[in-house]
Amino acid sequence: MNLYEQHPYWLMKNGIVTSYPSLQQNLQIDVAIMGAGISAALTAHNLRNSGLSVAVFDKGHTAMGSTAASTAFLQYEIDTPLIQLKNLVGEKDAVKSYELCRKAIYDIGDLCQTFKPKFDFHLRPSLQYASFKTHTKALQDEFSLRKKHGFKVEWLENSDVRKKFNFDAPGALFSVDGGEIDAYLFTHALFKSFQSSGHQVYNKTGVKHIEYAKQNIILHTNNSYTVKAKKLIIACGYESLQYIPKKIADINSTYALVSEPLPDEFFWHKNSLIWETATPYMYFRVVSENRILVGGRDDPFHHPHIHPSVISRKTEMLQKAFLKRMPHIPLVPDFSWAGAFASTKDGLPYIGSIPERPNTFFALGFGGNGITFSVIAAEIIHDLIMGKKNNNADIFRFNR
Repeated sequence: MNLYEQHPYWLMKNGIVTSYPSLQQNLQIDVAIMGAGISAALTAHNLRNSGLSVAVFDKGHTAMGSTAASTAFLQYEIDTPLIQLKNLVGEKDAVKSYELCRKAIYDIGDLCQTFKPKFDFHLRPSLQYASFKTHTKALQDEFSLRKKHGFKVEWLENSDVRKKFNFDAPGALFSVDGGEIDAYLFTHALFKSFQSSGHQVYNKTGVKHIEYAKQNIILHTNNSYTVKAKKLIIACGYESLQYIPKKIADINSTYALVSEPLPDEFFWHKNSLIWETATPYMYFRVVSENRILVGGRDDPFHHPHIHPSVISRKTEMLQKAFLKRMPHIPLVPDFSWAGAFASTKDGLPYIGSIPERPNTFFALGFGGNGITFSVIAAEIIHDLIMGKKNNNADIFRFNR
């Protein structure tokens, strides 16, 4: 599966940060992790001081799959609004999932404080605006439910949006809690910490076959070595779906651009994350070097490749949509790309195990909250592997 096409901004900006060797011998370890993106990195980092021997394997290079293409829009708001999610999973679990995503943003911030050198992480408020007047009532209901459960939110009328953000919308929900990060550098920092704790990361080491035995798992790699592990964690993002015997997600292609640098005068209130109520939604935020990122315009997944003309057309569509909302900002695309994007029926991730894959745990942070879901998955899987009860695991189980 091609997880991105063209030129993701963070990969072009940062280049190859760290290269890891391929596997050159048979291994026997406690925990094997398949994948070397942000989900795998967070999971590995959580296990680094567990007393277990852990190794990470990726068929490509670290952080150069979906992580490189991530727009790193850190929200606690799940793609499914809270007002709808409560009808799907119950109000208690719906609220808890939102609370866990909010906590994950601050957990990421705390982690970033431990790494040197520092890189792009900022707490940012977010604004979700009603795309049409007919969307206002549903967004007001969402505001009321969130406020009822203690989320720091504010309702903005059109005059408030105009004053603070310099565009028109019939109404908007302003939330204090949000953030942004360079997910590519963050993943490399996590693996550097993981490796310094005595564990190994292997690139260019794909798994061509998984053998399930009674007490362990044997991975047969594409370079003819074997890895015998007591436990396996599959954190390959959308490619993990091949190991699930039933359909759990739909895959789409999504698009993004990053503008040329702009003067400070063109930015908005607290550089908030901004997104809309329409489906699929457009979203935008400020990134490093005074650039603006715009994303959205999803469509069904293109396999095996997205033609460059499609990305050019989608880039033009995103630019026009942004300029329609913000005509005073002279946004000119500098980088553009497409990435794979998966969504589940309720908008929640799948975390945990299935009977068909013994001694195997999945960290599948699908949806627009992939990074915050990955923080949650890392904590749950750590507890499951260590034999500890995790009170939140049932919310994200496969048979929910």
